[in-house]
Parts: sequence; C-alpha cells; structure tokens
Amino acid sequence: MQTSPAHAAHHDEREIETVEDFDATVSARGTLAGHRVQAVDLTDRTRELLSTDTSGAVFLGCPMREEAAAKVRADGALVFPPVPNLPFDPYRGHLYTPDELFASLDKGYEQTPDARAYAWFQRTKADGDIYASMLRAVHDDSVSDALDELLRGARVVGVMGGHAMARGTQAYAGAARLGRELSRAGFTVATGGGPGAMEAANLGAYAAPYEDTMLDEACELLAGSPSFSPSITDWAQRAFEVRTRWPKGNHSVGIPTWFYGHEPPNPFASHIAKYFANATREDGLLARSGAGVIFLPGAAGTVQEIFDSATPNYYESRGEPTPMVLVDRAHWTERLPAWPLLRALARERSMESRIALVDRIEEAPEALKRLAG
Repeated sequence: MQTSPAHAAHHDEREIETVEDFDATVSARGTLAGHRVQAVDLTDRTRELLSTDTSGAVFLGCPMREEAAAKVRADGALVFPPVPNLPFDPYRGHLYTPDELFASLDKGYEQTPDARAYAWFQRTKADGDIYASMLRAVHDDSVSDALDELLRGARVVGVMGGHAMARGTQAYAGAARLGRELSRAGFTVATGGGPGAMEAANLGAYAAPYEDTMLDEACELLAGSPSFSPSITDWAQRAFEVRTRWPKGNHSVGIPTWFYGHEPPNPFASHIAKYFANATREDGLLARSGAGVIFLPGAAGTVQEIFDSATPNYYESRGEPTPMVLVDRAHWTERLPAWPLLRALARERSMESRIALVDRIEEAPEALKRLAG
C-alpha cells in the first residue's frame, strides 16, 4: 500500500491541530507565542495554558476552562470560542472521513452529520443570516487549508464524470479500473467525491492494494443498490459492507459539496474535503490536479469542469498547461461536442500538446502519461 500523502504533509510550524502537537510544542519550545491552535480540546491543558506565554497566539474553536481563556486573552491572544449547536466544526483542522460524515447511518441517512449539515445549510441560506454565511466561509477556508496540507508533494490526477453512472454497469466497472490503475501507478486520485463515476474512481483507488478479483467482487456487491435514489441509506450501507469486508484500502480524495445536497459523498474516498461553496470546491479540485485531469462521460457539470480546466491552461495562469484526457469519442464529439471546441481553443497554443481524446477508458492512463512526457 502506498504512503498516504498525509504522511508527507508538513504543517506551518506555527499551526497546532491536535493535542499531541500542542504537547510537543509546549515541551520543545516552551512557548505558544504567535501560534495558531485549531479545533483542539484544551479543557485538560489548563496548567500548560496558565504557565506558557501565549502572546500573539490565536485559538480557533478550542474548548478551554474560563480561567485559561481569561489568562490567554490577557496575554494578548485572540480566542474564537467553539460555536454551539452546529452540525459541523467551522474551525476543523483536518479533512472529513467517511466514518465521520456517515456516523449514525444505522439510524438512517437523515441522522448523519452529512445530512444534518445540509439541512442547516438549506435553512440558513434561505433566511440570509450573515453570521451563518461567515461560518460557512470559515469552514470552507479551513477545509482548503487541510486539503493543501494533505496533498503537498502528491501527484494528483483528477477524475471527473457524472453522478448518474450506475453501479453494476460496464461503465462503472471501467471507471473503477481506471482509479485502480492510477493509484497503483503512484498517483493520488481526486474526484468530485459524489456518486457515479466519482465513486467508481475512488473505489478503484481503494481496491489498489488487493488482487484484481477483489474489485470484481466489490462491484457485484455494490450492484445490489445501483443508485443513491431512492435510498441513500441503502446505497451507503452497501459501500460500508465493502469497506468492512476489505478494510485496508488505499487512499484517495473526494471533494464534494453541500450545494448539491441531494448527492451524498461516496464512502470510498479516504479523505473528504466537503465544501458549502461549490465554486470554491470546483476551482480547488481542478487547481490541485497538477498531474492531469481525466474527463469521463458526463453532463452539464462535467462540461463545465472541462472548460474550467481549459481556461487556466489557455492563459497559462497556473504555469504550464496540465494534461487533459477526454474519454469516449462519441460522447464528446456527438452527444456533447466539447472536444471540437477544446481543440479549437488549444490550436497553436502550448496546451495543444496537452489534450487528448480516447475511445476507451483503458486508453486514458497511457494518454495521460504521453501528454505529461
């Protein structure tokens, strides 16, 4: 199994995101001056807070006893207290996990933190509460920070495709094999984090350490609940059955959004960067796919992603163009003819040598390799 990109990530030396980091910093440096402590429960660290310099520090959503809070404020530190009665932590220091988002799934998807966060989003968006808007922005920025830390140094390939691709189909199995091959080649697979083609690619990455037959068996098991409609609960429980049967899957990243709340995140991405703002999520996913992007057949959302990726390649606003591989010639030249426009945009520009159209999904990894070379 590959080393997770999380193992290679290096935090800003001033950032403290776990109790272990807090203890190590106090022990090694004897000061918290100028540090940023993010979503760490410090209720049992009163003695350390009372005896350590915290001038210029910032505490983001860190529970602490009142005497400790009074002392660090007197030092000149800023204290942003935890926000009560929220179904999410706006100051979180790490990405979500499937187990976290789907906690209480046995009581029905509606009881999970994922569903409750969406319900809160819908409610506060409707009443236009500026405080809620601020909390969403803080949350999304925290997620972006955690995502950057996770992916630092990783070779990330984005796999884009529609949510309508059903489990049990040849297309789904092909997308899963693609994710597996990319993961085995040392890439970190990143998707939009939802169902369909996105789930298939994350599943394939998850299956990378196992024998090839494992993926066939997993696809067969998942086919019993081919779609998240009509029951997200049944759909998700099938995925967790696969994870329980084969518990040591490889890592990958899913980047979904509560903006599309009717689409649940898929449980095969080991790290889930879930956003409230879809525009932040879309741009962030493509910007971080530095090793290239593969576009499977999709509809309006995937078409948008093609040209969201093409624009910085056209202007070279992020440096050299990144490879773009479109899969399924008939889909992208006849049903939704994005390829002719993409090719016209690329003509006589440096991105021209970084785009490709292939007939079959099995050709995508080799095309990606050729474009990167």
